[in-house]
Amino acid sequence: MKFCPKCGSLMKIEEIRGKKYFVCSSCKYKEEAKREKLVLGEKVLKNESKKVVVFGKGEELEQLPVTKITCPKCGNDEAYWWVQQTRTSDEPPTTFYKCKKCGYTWRSYG
Repeated sequence: MKFCPKCGSLMKIEEIRGKKYFVCSSCKYKEEAKREKLVLGEKVLKNESKKVVVFGKGEELEQLPVTKITCPKCGNDEAYWWVQQTRTSDEPPTTFYKCKKCGYTWRSYG
């Protein structure tokens, strides 16, 4: 990872006419990459430990963590959870829970 010496933005690696360059995505400053081993691309690793839950028909899959909390509807003790800023930024975020058993969703404001 390299930052632009002119504007401070993150620079990416590009290959131009067979040579590798660091190119700023903001101000377009470029300099030749002098390191031997530079990788053009990304590698995404599969993480088997994450849980997948569908929020509704036609919506995308979301990967959410699981916590031990009692569902107020069915009494099950495991739920998916996520945090969202639902009010102004000077107030704490809202934690949402979705029961793993019945799918009931509730929130906690604190």
